[in-house]
This record gives sequence, structure tokens and C-alpha cells, in this order.
Amino acid sequence: MMIKLLKKLRDLYLAKVKWRQYSIGKNFHAGARVRLWAKKTLIIGDDFYIGRDSQIETNCIIGNQVILGNRVALVGRYDHCFQELGIPIRFSSEIRDSTYNWKGLNDTVVIEDDVWVGYGTTIMSGLTIGTGSIIAAGSVVTKSIEPYCIFGGNPAKKITERFLTVEDKMAHISKITRAIK
Repeated sequence: MMIKLLKKLRDLYLAKVKWRQYSIGKNFHAGARVRLWAKKTLIIGDDFYIGRDSQIETNCIIGNQVILGNRVALVGRYDHCFQELGIPIRFSSEIRDSTYNWKGLNDTVVIEDDVWVGYGTTIMSGLTIGTGSIIAAGSVVTKSIEPYCIFGGNPAKKITERFLTVEDKMAHISKITRAIK
């Protein structure tokens, strides 16, 4: 009982104090050693879970009832201006700089509702992860993901539909819609 209370207090502190500059919905949970950063926008919906050692380091809009497993990373494609002539990448301008004026400034990851992202997955900025989709553990996502599909691999490719039949998919959508109201 006491441990649940402490976890709830920790999550409240993270959402309302440490990461107050971002919009974080109700029932937020973050595992240990989670890092959040966005240049402009980080919006997280309700009932969001982000596992330990995960990070969001790009602009991001996340829907409701989303799970990011442990060691998941949402990262920018263009975090360093690697085309600056005569400057090693290590010393090039980076997206965290206030004067950064290169690619990636407006790239945003959009993760729609009811998504599960498996352990150790990396998602690059500028993509949409469709409603109800699942991304298998260890995947590297370089292209947008279709709704209600399972993707996996490096680079992530479609493995199968999430539901066996269209009827099952429609029943799921109907039940979720009723539960939200």
C-alpha cells in the first residue's frame, strides 16, 4: 500500500514539477531513469506508461493508453548539423542550441491512441505511429506505422495485422470507444 502511494507521489512530482513545461495527462507513470526533452512540443495523453531507462528527445504528441516499454528511445533525425563545413560533428551546432537553424526543427513524432512500443525500440522523429499498433521489441522505426498493425525489425516492417479479422478489429474499436465515453 505504501509503495503504491510513493509511486503515485513520484509520478505526480515528475508530471507536475520536474516536467511541468510539458502537457502530461492523468494517470502518467514513468519508470526509473526516464528522460524527457523537446525543443518545442511534448504533449502526453491520459493513461501513459513509459518504462525505465527510456527517453523522449524530440518533439512529440502521444495519445491515450500508450505503453512505451523499457529502454525505448524517441529521437531526432537531425540533432546535429553534420553538414557544417570545417567543423567536426562533435562540435557542430545541435538542436538544443537556441541558434540552431537546420533540419529537424519542426519534426514531431505522433503516437496515436492504444499503442504498445516494445523493449529497446528506437523511433526516429517526423513519424506517425498509427492507432492500435504494436512495435516489436528491438525495432528501429524509420517510416510511419499503419493503424492496428504489428511492425518489427531493423528497419521496422509490417509483420501482420493486430487482429485476425476485420470484425475483431471493429469490435475492439467499438468497445474502446464506449469505454472512453
